[in-house]
Amino acid sequence: MKIDHQPFLIIISSPSGAGKTTLCKKVIENDKSIVMSISTTTRSKRVNEVDGVDYKFVSSAEFAKLKNNNSFLESAVVFGNNYGTLKESVEKILQNNKSVLFDIDWQGARQIRKNFNQDQVISIFILPPSIAELEKRLNNRAQDSNEVVKSRMQKALDEIDHFNEYNYVLINDNLDNTFKEVISIIEAKKISLRNHSIIEALIKKSFK
Repeated sequence: MKIDHQPFLIIISSPSGAGKTTLCKKVIENDKSIVMSISTTTRSKRVNEVDGVDYKFVSSAEFAKLKNNNSFLESAVVFGNNYGTLKESVEKILQNNKSVLFDIDWQGARQIRKNFNQDQVISIFILPPSIAELEKRLNNRAQDSNEVVKSRMQKALDEIDHFNEYNYVLINDNLDNTFKEVISIIEAKKISLRNHSIIEALIKKSFK
């Protein structure tokens, strides 16, 4: 009797510069049973970004219309820009028996946990090795002004305050090691859900 696990939701959050985007990309490349959730945003598209791949870029009016129609599973305002996850997109992924990976902040993570059974969700918070290292990483990006870096540092400190809302907290002092830890967490979840499904099937069979 072969029983696969039900698809589930994986939330990875971190302050800007702690490495979550890179980790998410590595997870998707490593595991074809997981699909990345693409956020809808009013933020301007950067030079290296592709609409529909990195984000779904929309106008403020379009975003407001979607929100008024209750189209978002979660939404938040970050640095003055709107971000949200469309319910329809997530439902399609789950219907295709794929798990969904979210690269979102604590606001979105909190909303998703409210909308789904806790057994369906695992959440991972990524911390930098230190605040000094985080500031160094933000400065090394060379894509933001000093004012923006300072703003991101303040936002990072606010984000870190919510680490205890997550199932797992990892310190990203080595990307490869942190990636292995993330994969271990995901595999453990798969085993747990698979065993749960097997036990349920056995119980149903025994009472027929």
